[in-house]
Amino acid sequence: MDKLARYREIIRQLIFDYASHKPANGQIETEAVIDSERDHYEVLHVGWDGVRRVHGSVVHIDIINDKVWIQYDGTSQPVAEALLEAGILREDIVLGFHPVELRQYTDFAVS
Repeated sequence: MDKLARYREIIRQLIFDYASHKPANGQIETEAVIDSERDHYEVLHVGWDGVRRVHGSVVHIDIINDKVWIQYDGTSQPVAEALLEAGILREDIVLGFHPVELRQYTDFAVS
């Protein structure tokens, strides 16, 4: 299996894992959204917490130019650490939620 196919499978499994955790409050469902053709992967929360509508991304990962971009991480278990533990190389992970000028100070790829 080539590197990109392996990364896609790791991300897919990670998305399903994060999507299996249902919020404790409200009537909120989790949805795994996987677009393998365009390399977009998300976990969404959808539902109601009392009278408040909940709809939004909890995790958003893209593969861009053979790098794994974490676009959003709203978890208590950091996505970057989970990706590292699953075998994705540190130099292939971009913390896309940080401004480009700050990425150089992380231990991850700049772009």
